[in-house]
Amino acid sequence: MIRLSTWFYNLTILVVVIAASVAVSTVVLRDDDGGGIGVNLGLDLQGGSYLLLEVDMDSVVQERMDNLGETIRISMRNSRIGISNLSVNSDRLSFQLRDELQFIEARDILNGLIAPEMRVTISENTLSVAFDESGLSQLTTMTVGQAIEIVRARVDETGTKEPVIQRQGNNRILLQLPGVDDPEQVKSLLGKTAKLGFQLVDISASAESVKASGRVPPGSELLPSRDNPDEHYLLNKRVMVSGQMLEDARPSFDGQTNEAVVSFTLNSTGAERFGRVTGQNIGRPFAIVLDNEVISAPVIRSQIFANGQISGGFSVDETNELSLLLRSGALPAPLLVVEERSVGPGLGSDSVRAGQVASIVGLAGVALFMISSYGMIGCLAVIAVFINMLLLYGQLSILGATLTLPGIAGSLLTIGMAVDAKIMIC
Repeated sequence: MIRLSTWFYNLTILVVVIAASVAVSTVVLRDDDGGGIGVNLGLDLQGGSYLLLEVDMDSVVQERMDNLGETIRISMRNSRIGISNLSVNSDRLSFQLRDELQFIEARDILNGLIAPEMRVTISENTLSVAFDESGLSQLTTMTVGQAIEIVRARVDETGTKEPVIQRQGNNRILLQLPGVDDPEQVKSLLGKTAKLGFQLVDISASAESVKASGRVPPGSELLPSRDNPDEHYLLNKRVMVSGQMLEDARPSFDGQTNEAVVSFTLNSTGAERFGRVTGQNIGRPFAIVLDNEVISAPVIRSQIFANGQISGGFSVDETNELSLLLRSGALPAPLLVVEERSVGPGLGSDSVRAGQVASIVGLAGVALFMISSYGMIGCLAVIAVFINMLLLYGQLSILGATLTLPGIAGSLLTIGMAVDAKIMIC
């Protein structure tokens, strides 16, 4: 007979007591929504929302090309190289040189501006830039990875327990939210890219005249107002300070007007650039742009550094949502809802109840059979199986694991498999 030391017995008893305490406290302190201090219920048991999202890569490529086009325009102008017919068509950018003698210089400048995943093609005096196949695949992988992290940050801010967020296929994201019965709120939260930028207003022409003529000056863009879509602003395309330089954003109230606003803090790089831009442009309108809509365009009265406010007739709920979006970061691309399903909690509660009954009946049946067949050895085996279930549930509680239908099935299988092992040991 194998003899074990006293400390081993004491350690075993201590582990069993701790597991039993955790298991009992989890059951007693369980929340009404299916959560608790330990084991959480998955989507198939608790009910919730299922969303399949697709990353809009076309908009990412378009934005990259638009930004590159503006950079090329400025760089060529600074180098006194004349270009014409600069255009961005889908995933390709092209322009022509006015002087073929400047071809080598222009090509060298272009090669220094493009990303490694882009390729330059040449046809007579026309230069074109496009993503190659491997580069586009690399861009897609990076963009989807960034989107997943930002989606996770936004969902975590809402307090959702044990969400499932994972990549599916090439450019899709699977999102399962147990206990969330209002998918519209989640869709609204994820449907906003929350891309924030501060841009100078172009005072060389009025927005009304540009809108009437339909001819936007090079290096500028016409964006609508958030409060009045019929009102537009003519802005310089260059983003002077971007939302990526944001360190924090919190809802608050303006001390003078008592208006609901979002107070933000910039990091050191953003504060230095914000201070330089505002110091050099006192008296000029400075637009706050969110998702290609102008929130407001206040006139710069003095130099501003790290701290500021975003105001625009927001409600309290809107400032809470906007500050959450800005804190979690801007999505690298819009997310399109491809599939949406809501799982009712009725099936989940029925499954939990049936699983509990099956576990109790199964354990009782196994116990009666083992005791009647093996006597004292069977009784010891039943006690060992009961302790095994306590340890399993206690471990799941400590880890904060999520219980699903396959998990319940695995627990029932554990009862049957464990009995054989206990009999062999005894």
